[in-house]
Amino acid sequence: QVQLVEFGGRLVQAGGSLRLSCLDSRGAFSEYYIGWFRQAPGQERTFVALVNWNGDDTAYADSVKGRFTISRDSNKNTVYLQMNNLQPEDTAVYFCARRRLGMYDVWGQGTLVTVSS
Repeated sequence: QVQLVEFGGRLVQAGGSLRLSCLDSRGAFSEYYIGWFRQAPGQERTFVALVNWNGDDTAYADSVKGRFTISRDSNKNTVYLQMNNLQPEDTAVYFCARRRLGMYDVWGQGTLVTVSS
């Protein structure tokens, strides 16, 4: 059954902003870290950001530090990825995933972000 669902991907111009959402549809992942990853065409999936269960512990890939912000609303079972100053190299399918015992074991289906120059 569906567990993590991503929303919010669309076409945006360079320099623009976008907020992605990752919904925990069953509300069962509230105690876990949730990560965002992305996969550009023809490339491997890479880490973007990570947040702990209450939102006070975060981590980011160097490529997005200062531009992206990960946050969490436990009341809505949702993790957000606020993306500012988007660039064409940010174009990718973005995925969220649950981290358990050091591994990402449950993934969403992804949402496409396209940044035009």
